[in-house]
Amino acid sequence: MRVLVVGSGGREHALCWALAASPILAKLWCAPGNPGTAAVAENVRLDPLDTAGIVAFARTHAIDLVVPGPEAPLVAGLADALGEAGIRCAGPLKAAARLEGEKSFTKEIARAAGIPTARFARFDDPAAARAYCHAKGAPLVVKADGLAGGKGVVVAASVAEAETAIADFMEAGLLGAAGQVVLIEECLSGPEISLFALSDGAHAVPLGAATDYKRLGDGDLGPNTGGMGAVAPAPALTPALAEAAMQQILCPALAEMERRGTPFRGILFAGLMLTRDGPKLIEFNVRFGDPECQALLPLLGSDLLAALLAACDGELGDFDLRWRKGASVAVVLAARGYPAAPRPEGVIRGLETASLLPGVQIFHAATRRSGGQIEPAGGRVLTLSATGADRAEAQRRAYAAVQAIDWPEGFCRRDIGGPPVP
Repeated sequence: MRVLVVGSGGREHALCWALAASPILAKLWCAPGNPGTAAVAENVRLDPLDTAGIVAFARTHAIDLVVPGPEAPLVAGLADALGEAGIRCAGPLKAAARLEGEKSFTKEIARAAGIPTARFARFDDPAAARAYCHAKGAPLVVKADGLAGGKGVVVAASVAEAETAIADFMEAGLLGAAGQVVLIEECLSGPEISLFALSDGAHAVPLGAATDYKRLGDGDLGPNTGGMGAVAPAPALTPALAEAAMQQILCPALAEMERRGTPFRGILFAGLMLTRDGPKLIEFNVRFGDPECQALLPLLGSDLLAALLAACDGELGDFDLRWRKGASVAVVLAARGYPAAPRPEGVIRGLETASLLPGVQIFHAATRRSGGQIEPAGGRVLTLSATGADRAEAQRRAYAAVQAIDWPEGFCRRDIGGPPVP
């Protein structure tokens, strides 16, 4: 198989790393990739949103399968364009990618399928949104309806915070068109879980669950980020809760999408809150999470490429995935100033030393090679993943890798996977 991965972050490096191990892989490309993906694939200078360019490259190089990492190309219709060219895409068509592209569409699907989720109201008028917040009272969650690159959700502890979010999204235009419509939801409480499934449109196979650490600082303090680390399996998700989430949330959503004539094929990511009343849906995403992907894939014992092909070809009915025993902890190293104003400075040393530690795998997210050295090139720069017999061992190994990295200009949370590590 000749495969093209689309994207440039840590998730895409993890996908390339897993796909490169497949016995049925002949050639692997990554567009545009990073210095990490270059070790296992050939990087291609293509913008992930250059749909025509990706299709042309796939045709020219006889690509058998395209694996999109980020959501934006799928929401823009990449799978549709590839399908018209007769090329498989391990991701949903545009009509199904609305599950991530439009938060209000997800709520529509949830209502139609009887999926438990937070109560909400939709607004395109900021004055009406503010009035609703005053009527309901805090805490509230304010969500941009469109794609906002992880910046479109504010958990407001006060009505004043909710009003600020409404002003930022709807009036100041901080999120562009994505924030012109907002959803205001009740604030659910409980452990938050990322649950993944692989679907061929008619069948679903569980693809693991992880806990994502969104807040910037230890103890879940500070602003929300794109994710400062992840743990798999998700500690709070028991087998019974996982089964309940599949049967009450993921499977009904997939059935409703099929009923509407827009079957979902690819990776469906359900953000869940484990409330006192059981699992409730926070949101759907239409791809792997980042950094959850970097925590989950080191535990996958099956051939990822074969699984993605089965999803594309409608053959998941009798498909099963094997998982390695143990746990995985993924720690994100970020540039100082992240997330508000990252300062990607300095030279990153010690990568080879860290990569030789037991159970450790390093995934590049925002790096560049300059004069034979690796330098940071963004906010979230590296993900240091480690597996172990249990979560405590995986955490020790992950932070041993952090200790081996020489990059004074970077920082990380110290409590991913357990109590803070000195």
